Amino acid sequence: MIHFIVRLILFLVFICLSLISCETGNKKEVKTEEISFSKDGELNVYQGDSLVVQNLNIEISDDEYERQTGLMYRASMEDNQGMLFVFEDEKPRHFYMKNTEISLDIIYINSDMKVVSIIKNADPMNEASLPSQFPAQYVLEVNGGLNQQWGLKVGDSISFDKS
Repeated sequence: MIHFIVRLILFLVFICLSLISCETGNKKEVKTEEISFSKDGELNVYQGDSLVVQNLNIEISDDEYERQTGLMYRASMEDNQGMLFVFEDEKPRHFYMKNTEISLDIIYINSDMKVVSIIKNADPMNEASLPSQFPAQYVLEVNGGLNQQWGLKVGDSISFDKS
């Protein structure tokens, strides 16, 4: 009887190991292709209310899928390009850099088009939360370091037009 139980246990262990090895052997590698820039509009960055600091070509992310994907899987972006995330409402926002290969400045903007918070040089591939300091309805992502080059600060503003 004991030999039967031992054989049964060994048989069950063998079956479990077989199932596990079959499961791991069938995993497929997920390959992603770099997404190219697609101009959806133009955006102006202002110091105060009048001086245009920068004009950008922008991609507009205004649906759930586009906002979740953002600038993931991109190896580069031109300095005259950016991505504007458009939300239906103004509330505290949290972004992160998961699957984002380039350093970004993340600029949080309220419903009055005023800059309310800036994250400088966000680290690529970092999944830590990068929250706005105040509620935002828009978020602009540009290459890391550009906001400092422009002299951008909280209280500055933007305007944008769709193509």
